[in-house]
Amino acid sequence: MARLIDGYCRLLEGLIALFLAIMVVLVFGNVVLRYGFNSGITVSEEVSRWLFVWVTFLGAIVALKEHAHLGTDMLVSRLPLFGKKACLVAGQLLMLFIAWLLLDGSLDQARINWDVAAPVTGMSSAVLYGSGVVFAASAGLLILRELWRALTGQLSEAEMVMVKESEEQGELEALQAELARQEAAQPRSPGERP
Repeated sequence: MARLIDGYCRLLEGLIALFLAIMVVLVFGNVVLRYGFNSGITVSEEVSRWLFVWVTFLGAIVALKEHAHLGTDMLVSRLPLFGKKACLVAGQLLMLFIAWLLLDGSLDQARINWDVAAPVTGMSSAVLYGSGVVFAASAGLLILRELWRALTGQLSEAEMVMVKESEEQGELEALQAELARQEAAQPRSPGERP
């Protein structure tokens, strides 16, 4: 299962890179054509906007899989194992509910806009709302997997806190540890407090 998810995320990363490249070509090409040749790419703005929405939602799927979304662990990291597990399960259930709401709303919008043509490209406006459907369905499956792992005891205590430290926090903790080592290594006079 993990290999399947990793392969899916690599596919999404490839699509993100492709969409970003198309956006760069469209936007940069449009700027050059407008200022240099007094012409332009008519579909540039609309397609770039749609690709940006898709890149955002596809990137959110990859970030969800890697636990790279913003969060705070100030309270949860200090709880005992049961508290960490309870918070994780509650958070996963809330995220699953939100994914369901997003899926339901995106499907409704896609159905409503199926026959609505975009002004420039003439494509169905449902393409835009399809990004929400893909995100919500993918996120729901990823959340269900993590919830299953938590309930069956497949997660270690460290994995129960699903927030990645920032680089600055890691550097600060390393510096504090180094200062503590230096303090411990310094000789003390007999009357000095430790």
